[in-house]
Amino acid sequence: MTTFLWRIGQALVTLSGAGLLVFGMLAVTPGDPARRVLEARGITEPNPAAVAAVRDELRLDDPLVVRFGRWAAGVVTGDLGVSWQTGRPVVEEFASRLPATLRLTAAALALAVVLALVLGAVAAAAPGRWPDVVVRGAALAMLVVPGFVLGVVLLDVLVVRAGLGRVIADGTWATVFLPALTLALAPAASWSRVLRTSLLEAASAPHLRVSAARGAGRGRLLGVHQLPNAAPPFLTLIGLGAAALIGGATIVESVFTWPGVGRYTVEAINARDMPVVVGFTLIAVVGYVVTSLVLDLVSAALDPRLRTAGAAP
Repeated sequence: MTTFLWRIGQALVTLSGAGLLVFGMLAVTPGDPARRVLEARGITEPNPAAVAAVRDELRLDDPLVVRFGRWAAGVVTGDLGVSWQTGRPVVEEFASRLPATLRLTAAALALAVVLALVLGAVAAAAPGRWPDVVVRGAALAMLVVPGFVLGVVLLDVLVVRAGLGRVIADGTWATVFLPALTLALAPAASWSRVLRTSLLEAASAPHLRVSAARGAGRGRLLGVHQLPNAAPPFLTLIGLGAAALIGGATIVESVFTWPGVGRYTVEAINARDMPVVVGFTLIAVVGYVVTSLVLDLVSAALDPRLRTAGAAP
């Protein structure tokens, strides 16, 4: 119980520090926030009376500490502020676009897991031979090619020239494959390399030699013995990667015109709509912290050696 409370406390401290840094994005942004609000709403030359009215509306003349306390209290209750561009609550703007982002993330996560399993298993089954070399080379290429470049290439080659799929994605399952594949390739490459290493380490276990001596085939050794032993680090990567996919979806959504939270955030950056940008950043940070905490607690529950690793001395 002490370890559990200690790790919960660490997560809360991390979230508090992240919240302070995220709020600082609003505080240190150059220019008058009231003027930026009016400019985001299409008023390019706001008069002093309009600027003063917005400052009074947003209570921008309050001390910074008071504004931070008010913002933090709103965040705790699910209030991320109001979009400067649309005048609607940021939470409502995100909620209307979240289903499309979750659909894209779920499809990308499934593709990444399948690709990582296939690539990792193929590489581990023939270490040092040509299948291993080909898989590792392909994984390296998938890692170094930027997502926006890959997305543009897929659109040009498969959609425009080959006529497969649609140029403008509508956020449905029918148009999810190409953007999901683009989003999945980088994590699949990284996960496959970790899985390959874990499978090769598991292959050196003494009980595998006993099973092989009893006539177990390579497929059975890989699927029944090596893969379960190599699963913990692989599952940890998947858990953290699920949170990372939401944060990394912004570029892919913009390239494929996917109507999700990521594309909306990019549009907000172009419009200098800071409450939206700050809200997205905060959600991404919370996703990382919560996912890390859950994985930490699950790992500690499964492995007693980890239960006191992070406890206070």
